[in-house]
Parts: sequence; structure tokens; C-alpha cells
Amino acid sequence: MTDRVLIIIPAHNEETALPGVIADVRAHQPDADIVVVDDASMDDTARTAERLGVGVLRLPLNLGIGGAVQTGFRFAREMNYDYALQVDGDGQHPAAAIGDLLERLRAGDADVAIGSRFLAGAGFQSTFLRRLGIGVFRVLSRVTTGRSVTDSTSGFRAYNAAAIHFLADTYPSDYPEVEAVISLSHNRFRIVEVPVEMRERQGGRSSITVGRSAYYMIKVMLASLISILKPTRRRSL
Repeated sequence: MTDRVLIIIPAHNEETALPGVIADVRAHQPDADIVVVDDASMDDTARTAERLGVGVLRLPLNLGIGGAVQTGFRFAREMNYDYALQVDGDGQHPAAAIGDLLERLRAGDADVAIGSRFLAGAGFQSTFLRRLGIGVFRVLSRVTTGRSVTDSTSGFRAYNAAAIHFLADTYPSDYPEVEAVISLSHNRFRIVEVPVEMRERQGGRSSITVGRSAYYMIKVMLASLISILKPTRRRSL
């Protein structure tokens, strides 16, 4: 029986990059289903996705990346997908690497596979401020969970069914990537990183501006510390 794979593309005002992202995914994962979670975009993101023939989940209000991705997880759980992959709608994530992430999950030694730009040592390495923050989060992850994750802010991730079910109820709502890694580790999910050569954003603008970077750092650190104080949750399928 063939595994059922869902590609979740959270998108806010990504009409420019979205056609290329969908074409890239289809070229490398022709058997996977694709759903675009339109986070109350003000441009033609949703209509562009519909014209391209992929599923679209429209959010009536802007929930941010956390709410958009959690919507995708809940859809994946409801539809009983075996695996779900988050691929950002800005074109940074190469669909050619999706198979590498899935391979680690199918091998049975991981529940979550994260694409890391730093293990590859090539491709777009992000801005100086973002790299600085990633370094801080790497230390935070090591201190709180004993696990060193080189690229904990990467949104290029694959999840098995157990992780999908867990995150459908618990995925953080605001700047979720780092907190999700710590929460998953705290709840004994197995996480691996896979080297990936990222690209620069192909369109749109990042939601993390220079002015919001300090807030981002403080919020993520506090939320992550709080998450390890919560009781662990039994995995359910």
C-alpha cells in the first residue's frame, strides 16, 4: 500500500512565488497531495493556488505561521495522511530534498526530519541577524533538551503520523519552529536533521523584520522554557 503524503504550504501574500513552489513540488513528488493554507492574504494567493489545481484552506483571519501550519496538521490528521511536509510558500525550500526527508521517516528511526542549511554548508545561509538568533536557539535547545539542532528555525520539515497527531493539538501559534522542536523533544519524539541547500526567498517579504527581531528572540526563549515545564503528552493515533 502506497504511503499517503501531504505537502502543506502555508502562505501569506505569496502569489508571486507560489506557482514556482507548486511546480517544483509536482516535479519531484508527483504522487503527493498539496494543500495551500492561505493565511488571509491580501493578494491573489488563494486564487493562484486554485487555478493551479491544488487544495486550498482559506483562513478568515491572519493567524500567523503557527496557526496556518496547525491548520494543515489538522487537515492531515482528519484525512489520515501517513506523512506531512511543511514547505514554505516563498520558494526557499527545494522540493528535490523532500525525498531525503521522507527517507529518514520511512526508515523508522525518526518521527520528524528537519532540513538544515548549515549541515549542507552551501546555498543561502540566511542573514547575519537570523544566523545569530539560530545560534542562540541552538544553545537553548541543547540546554533544555540535551539535543543540539543546527537549524531550529527551519520551516522545511517532514512529520510522521504520530507527530502530525501531536502537533495538530499542540503546535505553537507564534514563531513556532524553535518551540516546536523543544516540545517534540520533551515529548520523546525522535528528531533528525538532513542537509539541504536552501534558496533565497523568491518573492514576498519575511514577517520577521529587524524591528521585531528582539521581540522574536525573547518570546521564543520564554515560550520554549515554559514548554518544558508542561507535562508530557501520550502520543495518540
